[in-house]
Amino acid sequence: MEKLFQLKKNGTTLRTEIIAGLTTFMTMAYIIALNPNLLTNFGAEACGGQALWNGVFLATCIASAIGTICMAFLANKPFVMAPGMGLNSFFAAVVANIVAMTGMTYLQSFQSALVIIFVEGLVFIALSLLNVREKIVEAIPLGVRLGIGPAIGLMLMNIGFGSNAGVLRVNEDGSTNMFYAMSDFFGSLTAKFAQDSMNTDTYKWMVLTVVTMFIGLFTIIALDHKKVKGAVLYGMLVASAIYWACEAIVFEQNPFESLKDASFIPPFQDMADTTLFKLDFKGFAEIGWFTIITLIITFCIIDMFDTIGTLVGTASRAKMLDDKGRMPKMKEALLSDAVGTVSGSLTGTSTVTTFVESASGVEAGGRTGLTALVAAILFLLCIFIAPIAALIPPAATSSALIYVGILMLANLKQIDFSDQSQLIPVAIMLLAMPISGSIGHGIGLALISYTAIKLCTGKAKDVSVLTYILSVIFILKFFIPV
Repeated sequence: MEKLFQLKKNGTTLRTEIIAGLTTFMTMAYIIALNPNLLTNFGAEACGGQALWNGVFLATCIASAIGTICMAFLANKPFVMAPGMGLNSFFAAVVANIVAMTGMTYLQSFQSALVIIFVEGLVFIALSLLNVREKIVEAIPLGVRLGIGPAIGLMLMNIGFGSNAGVLRVNEDGSTNMFYAMSDFFGSLTAKFAQDSMNTDTYKWMVLTVVTMFIGLFTIIALDHKKVKGAVLYGMLVASAIYWACEAIVFEQNPFESLKDASFIPPFQDMADTTLFKLDFKGFAEIGWFTIITLIITFCIIDMFDTIGTLVGTASRAKMLDDKGRMPKMKEALLSDAVGTVSGSLTGTSTVTTFVESASGVEAGGRTGLTALVAAILFLLCIFIAPIAALIPPAATSSALIYVGILMLANLKQIDFSDQSQLIPVAIMLLAMPISGSIGHGIGLALISYTAIKLCTGKAKDVSVLTYILSVIFILKFFIPV
């Protein structure tokens, strides 16, 4: 292990790396079930049914593991990959549009859309080998690069308090409502108003979610104060135990009920029938070349800047950047990300990208590819033990996301706020990332702002040619409908 990952040189130990890998995996394990849910509308018959759901489920585990293993051995970085949130929803929308355009079934359209992801991955492999993606990273102004970490921190906090901490209410007519901790609980004028809007039973579940989340958060803070290694992981475990106990005692429900009928036999046949090497080039050609090119460019832009932002922001928190804001082995990290995307297309899922939740493992002490390798192994194990991984309550992972997000704000002190060309782009990015939910879009707005400020202040020569090009690309993306 020492020879492979240079643990001593990176100031870490085998135990720390294992805990960091577990921590990262636990904060992002939700993707294992959520990704197939989003891509198949929860296994709806019109969207491929249970067979496609099973295929995407296995593809999620396998492609995540392949990309992450590449990150471990090629780049020796503690970053973990999985099908990107936002990109998977966009992919599902693209598949639905292909169905409407061509009249093909959802499954055929899904297999045709996988070709888009395949081409995207090949483009990224080429750009990574030619150092183009690395040059793009270097073209991002230093002030913006330094602000990416704190902006991601706010995004993590937004996820922790928002979309990750919610309670689903099933109404008598079968319809559903989703309530969230920040907007519906803390956003209510009074507790009585919140209770009335959710109904009493849902409100009780929300209280359990919020209390568990804060107990986990303050447990992490207390353990970290005492310099306990793996504080984030232990905090999540404490939060999970409390949630399960309250579920059993207060609500008289068995928290492990889902394990009774759970199947631990991987549905490999369903994957072979629906997604594995099922690229439909004939259906792909029916989409139309203008639409194809537009979609490939869109996927490339979003994925490229999401990945760059995650790598730079997380590496900054781990003190992996040099004085110019560059990360060693960036080329290898970007290449690993590209391999993950190609693997995803061949196994049957949307774009695989570096996950922002990797920051939780970095905060737990992960500094090498061993952290990534541990998470990759856990993804492969989830092919067999997914029902167990699904037991982790979202409230527990919210504790970790909020804590890591807060810590990432510390990097703001490196930014020169007396310089408007740093202050304004970073301020816009801090707001844009959590609201838009996209790292790439936040960076795009920051680049446009930086370029505009330099032009308006007579310092146009300070802006590199590549930064001008990137700014124009984002302006076209935001304002030109195609």
